Amino acid sequence: MYRPTVHRLIPGAAVLLAGALPAAAQTALPKISIGLDRASSPQDLSVTLQILLLMTVLTLAPSILVMMTSFTRIVLVLHFLRQALGTQNMPPNQVVLGLALFLTLFVMSPTIDRIRDNAWVPLQEERITTPEALSSAGTELKSFMLAQTREKDLALFVNMAGMTKPDAVQDLPLKVVIPAFIISEMRIGFQIGFLIYLPFLIIDMVVASVLMSMGMMMLPPVMISLPFKLLLFVLVDGWYLMVQSLVEGFARVP
Repeated sequence: MYRPTVHRLIPGAAVLLAGALPAAAQTALPKISIGLDRASSPQDLSVTLQILLLMTVLTLAPSILVMMTSFTRIVLVLHFLRQALGTQNMPPNQVVLGLALFLTLFVMSPTIDRIRDNAWVPLQEERITTPEALSSAGTELKSFMLAQTREKDLALFVNMAGMTKPDAVQDLPLKVVIPAFIISEMRIGFQIGFLIYLPFLIIDMVVASVLMSMGMMMLPPVMISLPFKLLLFVLVDGWYLMVQSLVEGFARVP
């Protein structure tokens, strides 16, 4: 039986390596470099600043979504509902956040349409500048937030900022409107959460009293009350009522 020896394999391998090395050596690798150069025209500087501004807005997009839209109230109410039902992580966090995002998109759709018509489209058609487009978009968001914010919360931040009361609420800066809107949304979310807890709390108290009267103290009341709470929530069509109340609870922006 023929077996190749080492001295017969090495020359062939050497030939293959000799042919492969020059090809690898000739392969050009891409190089990426970042540098600063002198702008040849004002337009070059303007485009650079626009790109920088766009990257900044994209970085702040999650904060804008959470704090300047209806997302805060919706996610608070959904969290309170899950806690009141006692279902632990059902529905899971991904489902809760996804539902909150799509409900936020539905509630904010009129405001988004106005921002598109008054800011984005004119900017694309070069009828307005970028600062004017941002100012128009901020005005539309401010109108939405002011429609949901209490005057008491606005007055709190106006007084803490040491500002004089403006003639119209639209003249308030965003640094006052945004925190006032957030605490107003949290207040409403906690109020709705309290109302959600009441019927389920009654079920828990009734089940606990029945178990105690029967001497079944070692049996956790949650195990018995959970099916009744789920049955009540399903019979009253809870998701329909909850979504309807949440969406209709936001004031319409004129």
